[in-house]
Amino acid sequence: MKYFLSKLITLALLLIIGSFVSCGFPVKDQIVLETESGQQADEHRQFAFTYSVQVHPTPEALDIFLPIAQSNTQQNILDMEFKSDIPGEFRQENLYGNKFWHGILPEGTSDTVDISITYRVSRPTNSLEYRESVDTPLLTEIEKELFLNANSRVPVSGELVDSIRAGLAPSLPASLDKARTIYDYVVGNMEYKKVGTGWGNGDTYWACSEKYGNCTDFHALFTSLARAEQIPSRFEIGFPVPMDREEGIISGYHCWVNFYLPETGWFPIDASEARKDLSKQDLLFGTQPPDRIQFTIGRDLELGKGHRTGPLNYFVYPHLEQDGKMYTGFTRSFNYKKIG
Repeated sequence: MKYFLSKLITLALLLIIGSFVSCGFPVKDQIVLETESGQQADEHRQFAFTYSVQVHPTPEALDIFLPIAQSNTQQNILDMEFKSDIPGEFRQENLYGNKFWHGILPEGTSDTVDISITYRVSRPTNSLEYRESVDTPLLTEIEKELFLNANSRVPVSGELVDSIRAGLAPSLPASLDKARTIYDYVVGNMEYKKVGTGWGNGDTYWACSEKYGNCTDFHALFTSLARAEQIPSRFEIGFPVPMDREEGIISGYHCWVNFYLPETGWFPIDASEARKDLSKQDLLFGTQPPDRIQFTIGRDLELGKGHRTGPLNYFVYPHLEQDGKMYTGFTRSFNYKKIG
């Protein structure tokens, strides 16, 4: 009985808080609970992750967009604490269903504005055994089309893509073996390094011609080749959460891919991490350690009202706009701490 009363009280509080957010009032210490049924928190790795932004004083108004992590079969957001000095609202992007917060910094703001989001996360090892224990929705026709189509920097045809495909076991149909062939090609032919300019945009042509880059470039190449072979592939981005330390500061994002086949469902790969440590090449084809938090999926994202600078290549860092132009007068920080 106490459990159900607690749930009713929580729901009532969420409805009250939601009404303040939708009306545009500043919200402090907001708690949003999202849980996935059937997932026992004590069976998974748990950690707190804090996403912080400090916006410096500016005389003109700003639109501020922050990605919001949400629960799925790969992670469970047990709760979220949101603090902001300015009004805003939680919204959802239409194409992929990504959630985000949109705040408006009033004109003439003279103080630094602090925004922080702290998540309590439970994340499993995404292994074959785990995936067999949870219900995974079938791929819809709309999703199939979405995850087979090209993105602005991720083509599915063209001379470079076609020349690589010609040497990748062309007789194999779309299958787990074909996906493994593509994965091994990317791991074997790309070098993980951040030198000069041009890397880090998730650009297949860059990956094909320069053969080096970061995780976005590795997974752009995998996605192009997989989609060209009629294997739906989904770009996912968030942050690494190291398992060898109980707490720490995160310097930047990490991304990976899930591809879909009827015989496997959504199947995770991490080609860039495999390249960093070739002893993990087999492991990271089909097993995803609980060493990350996911924020958004997809490329070329449109956020709707207030977003006028064109589609986002990907969305993991704060996106700020002033009078229709990108604004960079802010600082960001990310940190994590083990729970339990």
